[in-house]
This record gives sequence, C-alpha cells and structure tokens, in this order.
Amino acid sequence: MINIPQVKLGIVAVSRDCFPISLSEQRRKAVVASCAEKEISIIELNTIIENEVDMLKALAEAKEAGVNSLVIYLGNFGPEGPLTQMAQRFDGPVMFVSAAEESTACLMDARGDAYCGMLNASYSAGLRNIRPHIPEYPVGTPSEVATMIGEFVPVVRTILGLKGLKIFSFGPRPQDFVACNAPIKALFDLGVEIMENSELDLYDIYLEAEGHKDIPAIIASMEAELGDNNPYPDLLPKLAQYEAALLDFHKANLGASTFGVFANKCWPSFEKFFGFVPCFVNARLAERGIPVACEVDIYGALSEYMITCATNLPATLLDINNSVPTDMVEANKEIMGDYTAKDLFMGFHCGNTASSCMKNSQLRFQKIMHSLMEPGKEPDITRGTLEGQIKPGEVTLFRLQSTADTKLRAYVAQGDILDIDPQSFGSIAVFAIPEMQRFYRHVLIQKRYPHHAGIAFANVGKTMYQVLNLLGVTDIDYNQPALERYPNEIPCTFLN
Repeated sequence: MINIPQVKLGIVAVSRDCFPISLSEQRRKAVVASCAEKEISIIELNTIIENEVDMLKALAEAKEAGVNSLVIYLGNFGPEGPLTQMAQRFDGPVMFVSAAEESTACLMDARGDAYCGMLNASYSAGLRNIRPHIPEYPVGTPSEVATMIGEFVPVVRTILGLKGLKIFSFGPRPQDFVACNAPIKALFDLGVEIMENSELDLYDIYLEAEGHKDIPAIIASMEAELGDNNPYPDLLPKLAQYEAALLDFHKANLGASTFGVFANKCWPSFEKFFGFVPCFVNARLAERGIPVACEVDIYGALSEYMITCATNLPATLLDINNSVPTDMVEANKEIMGDYTAKDLFMGFHCGNTASSCMKNSQLRFQKIMHSLMEPGKEPDITRGTLEGQIKPGEVTLFRLQSTADTKLRAYVAQGDILDIDPQSFGSIAVFAIPEMQRFYRHVLIQKRYPHHAGIAFANVGKTMYQVLNLLGVTDIDYNQPALERYPNEIPCTFLN
C-alpha cells in the first residue's frame, strides 16, 4: 500500500496534583509494556501532565517525536482542564482511556479514581467542543488498555487518511446512471479536497503517456499477475499506458494533499476513444491503495479509501446487484449455514476487484458493453475487465454519502462472502448479510442510497462506526437484528 498514512501513535499520562504522580507513571509504563507484548507500536512521552505548563511541554515533546495520533491516559483522576487542552491543541486524532484499580491492596494508599476522572474529562471535552475517541468501556488493566489502543490504530489511519485526501474525478456520470451523484460540499466539511476534470483531460493525459518509460515494466507486471489467464496479450500495452498516465497524474496533482483517489468515467464513450475497458487497471491501482471508483462515483471513491485505510487491504466498489435464484440456494444449503435465502444477494461489477481478493480471475471483455457496442463481432474495444469469483470470507458493506441537502449519512453492515459459484460474469460473488432483506428495504431503499457499496474484505463495522463518530456523522445505519425494529418498519403485529 503506497497511498495510506503511517500511524505514529504516542501515549501521554496525566495526573491530578493531589494524587501521587508516580502512580500515573507506573501505570503508563505497564500499558506500554503490554502494547509491546501485543506488537502495538507506541511512543512513550515522558512528560506527565499535571498543569498547563506540563501540557505545553508534552505537546512539544509529541511534536519533536513526530507523533500524529495520541492516547491520553488517565493513570489517576487527572486534571480535566490541561488534559482536554492537550487534546484541543494536538493536531491529530486523540483517544481518552483510563486505568482500572489493580487490587484491593491498592485501595487505601494507591487508589487512582480514574473511573471518576474519565467523567470529568468527557464533560470538559464537551465544553471545549472537541471530539476525542472514547472506547465503549474506557477503563481497564494495562492489557485491556493495550487492546483498546490496538483497536484505535485503524481508526487513526482512516482519520489521518481523510485529513490528507484529494479525490480526482474525470467526467460526469452517464445519463440514466445519476444515482451516485451527490453535492461535493460535504467533502469540504470532512477536510477532503476534490479536483474535477473532464473526459477530454483524461484522454489528453492518456495520449501524453504514449511511449512512457514505465510501460515495459507495467506490461511485465501485468503479465506476471495474469499468468495463464491472459487471453489478450495485445491489449496490455494500451492498459499499461493508461496506468502510467493515471499514476503520473496522481503524483503531479496532489498539491497540498498527501493522498489521492480517483472517480472516473469509464463508459460508454470511453471505449470508443481509448479502445479498451479500464477495469483491470482500476483493480491494480486498488491493490496499491489507490481506489478508482467506477462511473464517477465520488462518494464511492471516498468510501473505498476509508475502508482501505481501516483494513490496510484493497477495497472494491460493487453493485448491490441481483437476487440469488432459488435453485442456487437449494443447492448450497450446507455452505449457507444459518443464513436464509433472504439474507443473500449477489455483489457485482464489471471487473474492478484486485486479483488478490479474487478466488479466480481472468482478463475478459465486458459482456453488457459488448452487446451494445460490438454486437455480433469479436470483442475489441470492450476488452479489459478482470472477471471471476470473489474470494469467500468476512465482508463489510460501507458507504458514506451526502444527501441532497449536504448532510452526511452512512451505513455499515457486516456479513460473509460465501463460497458459492455465482455462475455469472464480471467480478462477482454471493454475499450473506444477516437480515439483508430488512436492511435492503428500510435502509438502502428508505434512505435512498445508491446501488454502489464499498466492500471491505474484513469485518470492520466497529472501526467504521468509531470513525464516523469521530467525524461527527450521527445518521449511521446498520443491519439490525431480527428483534430490533427499524423506525419506518411496519410493526409485526400488523403483518399477521
């Protein structure tokens, strides 16, 4: 991954001046030791914050150490003013966590009262209008705190990624495919930059890349990736030229941003001018941490990038596409386990999923485009997809989207990709999400989400929920269990 942040996490202990400062120091060292045991990298700041002068000293120490995210650890009750000032002045994500009492032997002379101090710290954070990350139960032993810190790392990586992100878009969405359009104002609210370009700009940079010095190496890389699944070796020079063009544009246009992703027009006029389908290149860039969202789906690109940061794995963007036929369900009952037919759907796109996320893949042509653009002919300009069955395993559906009135809303739904042959074309798989039928109706339809979903190849619902909370997104939906009613759902007593 070349396009995601490197987390440099620091820990600073705080101490109320009427408590022994040694208590916070000893407990901080125990947390750092537990982090080392769990292979969690963390920088220990020596300054312990008792007052505002200490806070300034700790801030300077963090800056000198290159810390870009911070754990503020209440080793005892802690001074809520200076510790929240530290969070306010620190330029990066901040977590509040506190120490549990070790044993009854400590309760007379070495009690820390951090359980109480966390309440004051939270109250003071509200007064200062700051939003620290506070775990579900933020009080723990050194080992428990270390686990909480480990869970904070992907949250940090995602927040830092958004802070430095620029989205490059090329072209408007095709007619009749405007569903993924949304106002870009909410991107700026997140601190994300956007650079909108035309399809002519994309074609221009492609033409300029003819004879690019990197094309031979890219072709060799493509050949190695495809192996025997490469029926169109003559197509690779065009695809390599396109990949070189996008990578050069990415590097040259980040400007003040650190990271960049794409949302590109990919049909119908694209094929007539470029002479190929760009899906395989999109898949290869996703493998490197540079998602390329199909059909100029700007918020799709944003969602893909967020889950790339959260998982440190390639993401993809798929249509929530079609139902699973009854005969396929009947033939795969053992594979389905506790999932029902109503929990299933097929996720599909033309061929944009990284080969490392595929059970099998081959360079192919886009079947639907071929029927429209080259009917009755051998595939030519519609070649370039990477098709096959997506690997089975854990999955999270995620999308962060702006409404028409520029409010941010999101959904997160966890489940599994099943090892069922989808018997169809494209990059495709059978997905199983608990209570998908209700989620489909009462979230996706009811709240007018587009058909594109960001796909994370891991269960990261907790991480994404925490990220959204830090971003201040309050409208977050999930696939609710059977006994939890959606607000707009008809009560079950009326259905009998």
